[in-house]
Amino acid sequence: MKSSFTNINLSKLLFAFVVLIAFTFTFGIIDAEAQCAMCRATVETNYNNGAGEASTRLNSGILYLLCMPYILIGTVAFFWYRNKQKNKRNGKRTFKIARNPAM
Repeated sequence: MKSSFTNINLSKLLFAFVVLIAFTFTFGIIDAEAQCAMCRATVETNYNNGAGEASTRLNSGILYLLCMPYILIGTVAFFWYRNKQKNKRNGKRTFKIARNPAM
């Protein structure tokens, strides 16, 4: 039987890892050239006409849209894992198999 001290340390370590990854993805973003061919052509045309700020905003928007699915999946996975651990500590089954009355 594992001690609760080990589970608490593992939980804190996992939480610290998730926070570190979230912090890195949030504040460690560097400029990237994340554009499709049509967007790139539009941005180059605007840049040549003197509207250089639009390309920066477009890149930021594309990166924002790219990160959202990963953040949502990570959040769902975190709450699922936390609920599973809570049920395990309380002695509840996390996966129930229903009996088929036809068998």
